[in-house]
Amino acid sequence: MAAHTLDATRRDFLYVASGAVGAVGAAAAAWPFIDQMNPSAAVLALSTVEVDLATIQPGQQVVVKWRGHPLFVRHQTPKEIEAADAVQVSELPDPVARNSNLPDNAPATAANRGLKKEWLVLIGVCTHLGCTPTGFEGDYGGWLCHCHGSQYDSTGRVRKGPAPANLQVPVYSFLSDTRIKVG
Repeated sequence: MAAHTLDATRRDFLYVASGAVGAVGAAAAAWPFIDQMNPSAAVLALSTVEVDLATIQPGQQVVVKWRGHPLFVRHQTPKEIEAADAVQVSELPDPVARNSNLPDNAPATAANRGLKKEWLVLIGVCTHLGCTPTGFEGDYGGWLCHCHGSQYDSTGRVRKGPAPANLQVPVYSFLSDTRIKVG
């Protein structure tokens, strides 16, 4: 009877050991398939971008590629800031700020379009059909989408044309007075 018990114990051990080896083998075989679903290094590198503001003079704009879209970084002049502050939110076609750094219902005041008044960071995609508007054009000194005539003011608020919403302000933060991180 002792030999039979010894055989049962040995058989149980072999079953457990075989199952454990099989599970480890299945996990090792499945890992490459699971890992390939992670974002590639190129996608991760584009998820955030740092922009040096030191070289952008008042009245200038730079365009940076971020997540496959143009990102407008504009250093506003005191005159542009003053003109933007004078616009009443009730006059705007889209009264919502569209600033990812603020609550969804924040009003589209000039102050709510950026984190600092003199710096404006916008996703450069027209909210009508996804075109790229060009800067320093149109009736409001901002951006003009030539495809369908949508016009945005100097803070990216839609003022005229078929575009339904203001240009989106992405999540960004100031790393220093002369550097921002977007994303």
